[in-house]
Amino acid sequence: MPIETTPNIWFNGSLIPWEKANIHVMSHVIHYGSSIFEGIRCYTQPTGAGVFRLPEHMQRMLDSAKIYRMPLPYTLDQLNQAVIEVVEANGVAPCYIRPIAIRGYGEIGVNPKGCPIDVYIANFPWGKYVAGHDGADVCVSSWNRLAPNTMPTLAKAGANYMNSQLIRMEAEANGYVEGIGLDVNGLLSEGSGENLFLVRNGVLYTTPLANSVLSGITRDSILTLARHFGIPVVEQALPREMLYICDEAFFTGTAAEVSHLRSVDRIQIGDGKKGPITKMLADEYFGIVNGTRPDRYNWLTPVKVASNA
Repeated sequence: MPIETTPNIWFNGSLIPWEKANIHVMSHVIHYGSSIFEGIRCYTQPTGAGVFRLPEHMQRMLDSAKIYRMPLPYTLDQLNQAVIEVVEANGVAPCYIRPIAIRGYGEIGVNPKGCPIDVYIANFPWGKYVAGHDGADVCVSSWNRLAPNTMPTLAKAGANYMNSQLIRMEAEANGYVEGIGLDVNGLLSEGSGENLFLVRNGVLYTTPLANSVLSGITRDSILTLARHFGIPVVEQALPREMLYICDEAFFTGTAAEVSHLRSVDRIQIGDGKKGPITKMLADEYFGIVNGTRPDRYNWLTPVKVASNA
């Protein structure tokens, strides 16, 4: 999806013009993938606009940085304020927000010692991520997700997404919109950029963090909503074949939001339509972020931006 530019990008404490946000070709991040990042959405409501679960996203960014021994020179509050600053300065809502910290220009070699840590935050318009308004047709990928003790999957790191690229490109080359990766033991993990949920006999299942799963903010939101509605929730390791016999399945993620799956490996899930539990959770999620239902969990951080929708 092409990027729509906006006037400003936040860089190390100041707003700079979009076209000035450049790095040197010899920056450490280009050669070794040394970056951590976040993806956040800002939604519009009848009375304004709000960033969805901003503190949780920025805390995860700080956690990712800690895992990779990449201390950021900003506090959680400073990062939250930086997001608000750039969104309000650009005046774009709804929008997607991309904070990223990189190891910049300084030294060559795998050891990043001596390379500066630079932080950027951009925002821009972005629509639907998972294709298929009547449900997504997906596949199980031939590429596994990262094995434990190789690269930390709890960190949202740029290098991890080389694996995601392989899963996504293979899926699209074979006529699917997305792929699902298995973990090192052949059990279900997640999509290339989405957490995975299944419904069987009224029970909501999702794969636990130990199955090479990112600790998704939207994933946590759906688990919270499910418990609010009294839906039984089970987080456990799941075999591949559960995809074929479940009644409903859906992806969650900042980009994917809540996207129901119509088929896996050309095997239809249920009747192929969005199931009742998926619909209940999706309706509540979109109701909260769009301001048509109460924000009972205080998930939205207000920003002073007029709707561009």
